Formats: sequence, structure tokens, C-alpha cells
Amino acid sequence: MDEPGGDDAHPLHVDRAARLAAERADTEARIAGLTRQVAALADEQALTTHDDEHDPEGVTIGFERAQLQGLLAGARRDLEALERAERRLADGTYGRCARCGGPIPPERLDALPAAETCVACAPSRRRR
Repeated sequence: MDEPGGDDAHPLHVDRAARLAAERADTEARIAGLTRQVAALADEQALTTHDDEHDPEGVTIGFERAQLQGLLAGARRDLEALERAERRLADGTYGRCARCGGPIPPERLDALPAAETCVACAPSRRRR
């Protein structure tokens, strides 16, 4: 975990920066894919004239669109969290809990690179 004002060339800093960059690239690819799926669904809906709301054979286009839009919104939130993590890494506060200021365990950062809280503060943050 980097200390505030840490050396940008420190191996842990470089490793965390690379991990955040990889997570960002994956998330941006997920956003692009979901955006394409939403657009394709809109094109499909424009080409059909039947009322799929009463189709007993499967899910409706409206349901599918809502599901895709929910996934897209989640991916965008993930990207925002990664951007905040990159800013914290740049300013030397990455690895410190945003709530109590204590250290975030390296294992938590390995599992959730954009984690903003330590394990103890995480449940209280989810309740808000």
C-alpha cells in the first residue's frame, strides 16, 4: 500500500497503476459492448411491428432494454470508481480508507482495486 507522497517509481505504485489501468480498459470495453447491445436492441425494436409485451415465448424488448441499461449504468459507476482510485493513486492517498483514514488491506485492493474503504468501514458505506 502506498503512503501519501509515495514514490511514483516504487514497484507497488507501478503495480497498482497497471492494475487500475487494466481494470479501466476492461470496464471501458464492457461499456462499449453494452452500448452496442442497447443500440442493436433499439434497431431491432424499430424493425418489428408486433407487440412483444404480450408474447408468451420469452422476455420483452422492454425488459431486455431495462436489463442492459442497468448493466450499463453499473459499468459507468465502476468506471467512475476507477477514475477516483487513479486520482487517489496520483495524489498519494490510494490504499487509505476514505472514511476513517486507516489502511485498506492489500488483499482487499487486490480483489477490489477501486475500493475506497477498509473492511471495517465497508458495511457502513453500503448502508447509506
